[in-house]
Amino acid sequence: MGVKVYGIPHSTATLRVLAAVHEKELEYELVPVDLRSGAHKQEPFISINPFEQIPAFEDGDLTLFESRAITKYIAYTNEGKGTSLISKQGKEMADLAVWMEVEAHQFDPVSTKLAWELVYKVFFGMEIDNAIVEENEAKLAKVLDVYEVRLAMSKYLAGDSFTLADLHHLPGLQYLNGTKVKHLFDERPHVSAWCKDILARPAWEKVMALQKQARND
Repeated sequence: MGVKVYGIPHSTATLRVLAAVHEKELEYELVPVDLRSGAHKQEPFISINPFEQIPAFEDGDLTLFESRAITKYIAYTNEGKGTSLISKQGKEMADLAVWMEVEAHQFDPVSTKLAWELVYKVFFGMEIDNAIVEENEAKLAKVLDVYEVRLAMSKYLAGDSFTLADLHHLPGLQYLNGTKVKHLFDERPHVSAWCKDILARPAWEKVMALQKQARND
């Protein structure tokens, strides 16, 4: 049956999974889910993800949902392939766990709100709520201040190797770097260097090529 990723390459959560798949150099099938027709709220999709959200994931007879859980599964079950993405030593494992939590609870909520206002609303021709942008721009600045201190001590968030802690940021960074809040990353030299590094990874470039292809289809 093989590996299947259910989603669309414009969804940040789907992109997170696709990044992990490409870092691990896995063969997979991307199964499009038609959100406009409500396919994510119907069978057979809800048998894989009962919360009616993309992405969903299959590996043989195993099914998973929640993008970060999927990336962890991909990393741990394909340890000998591609990029490691994980740490097994005590302190490194602890750092990885901490910074994955930071991404999920500190960075992602803010970046998601900004991406909705500055990317998706523009795409859909909707009016931007500048008050929400201003509020979350200030929150993002505080998060990135913490990142700047951390990245002054190590090349990547969980140490000197690229891990899931960095990978999970890629979709948010990609979208926000095309908006007016890009200056927040550029103004912090260590954050800026980190962004340029991980956004230029060959695996991520393949994911972005896939997104571009989907946009043109």
